[in-house]
This record gives sequence, C-alpha cells and structure tokens, in this order.
Amino acid sequence: MIAPQSYEELAAYLEQREKTVFFFTADWCPDCQFIYPAMPEIEAENSDFTFVRVDRDAFMEVAQRWNIFGIPSFIVVENGRELGRLVNKQRKTKAQINAFLAEFKAHQS
Repeated sequence: MIAPQSYEELAAYLEQREKTVFFFTADWCPDCQFIYPAMPEIEAENSDFTFVRVDRDAFMEVAQRWNIFGIPSFIVVENGRELGRLVNKQRKTKAQINAFLAEFKAHQS
C-alpha cells in the first residue's frame, strides 16, 4: 500500500488513469486497527486497484475537503473523478470493503 508523504505526492495519485482507492485512516482509530490486518488480503483480491493509505491527521485539509467525517473510509477515484465512496463512522469488515470495490470492477471508463 502506498503512503504519500506530501500533498504533492497525494495529488499525483488523484490524477492517475487507473482506479485508485484512497483509504483514509489514523493509527489511533480502533476501527482502523480492526481492518489493518485484512488490508493486504483486500489489496491482493482487488489487484486492479491502486491502494493509497491517507493518514487523516497528516492530510486533514484533504479529509475536510472530501467530507471524510468517519474513518476508516474508502474513496474510489479514476482520472481525477470520484466513482464512489464508503464513508461513514461504522467499523468496516473485509466483506463490506470487497463488496464495495466489486461495484467498480465491472465499470470500464
């Protein structure tokens, strides 16, 4: 999983042509800690996506601009355009995340 260190690096992933999953998280978040162990499997099962881990605290301006009010949250972007979001204050399971991402696998741009 890619973890950008600057706003410039994060912006570069936003403009990629391929589908990119922005995973908003924070290490202090218990629901994020819950899903961390499953993320390598989720990535492997969804290899047609690029996964970018966004530390919500390090990129607070982006989180606010994107209305990320709960973490962990997932936003799928392609060519700089948001395709969908799984954003709420609920704990997410591997099955929920995979079902969310499955909506975008068949979608061709």
